[in-house]
Amino acid sequence: MESYPVVYEEQNDSTKQQERHYYLLSELQTLVKDLPSSFQQRLSYTTLSDLAQALIDGTVYDIVQGLLDIQHLTERNLYNQRQKLHCEHRALKQDLVRKHKEALQVCKSHNLAVMKTNQQGETEALEIRVREEQRMMDEKIVVEMDQKVIDQQNTLEMAGVPGFYITTNPQVNQHFVNVHSCAYDRYMKHNGFMSLCLYMSS
Repeated sequence: MESYPVVYEEQNDSTKQQERHYYLLSELQTLVKDLPSSFQQRLSYTTLSDLAQALIDGTVYDIVQGLLDIQHLTERNLYNQRQKLHCEHRALKQDLVRKHKEALQVCKSHNLAVMKTNQQGETEALEIRVREEQRMMDEKIVVEMDQKVIDQQNTLEMAGVPGFYITTNPQVNQHFVNVHSCAYDRYMKHNGFMSLCLYMSS
């Protein structure tokens, strides 16, 4: 006799899960309609259905939130590093200008032309150094963010989230960016729904 309530509860849970799956699938299909047709073709019904299934228990949301926290921390650290370098460069330029002014004030007139030429060379050398260090910093930022994207893709793939895999293909990444841009507004409107798609910008 006790088996009947258990069976009923299991059926009830199964019905709720199915309803949740249909809801998530419907939301995903609505999301995809906002994308260009070339990107819609990449998201088959099966992929969307599998993705909706993966979203049901909330585990994926926890994974994505953890990845977002790591990404934001990385972005802040890289931004702070670049700002620090910018401040260092500004201080170097100001110091050089000050030294040049002081030198010109005590320079003898017959040495003025030579000093100005030397100072121009020092200014140009500093500009070259600044540009090179900025270029190296920007390259470092790109490399670190690319690696972060790969780490994210790998984590989601290992978690069994459909549609995620490691790629550096710019067309696929652009597809993820399109999904992200559509998903963010929907995420804000639906109290957390589709937060997973925030990572499709990777």
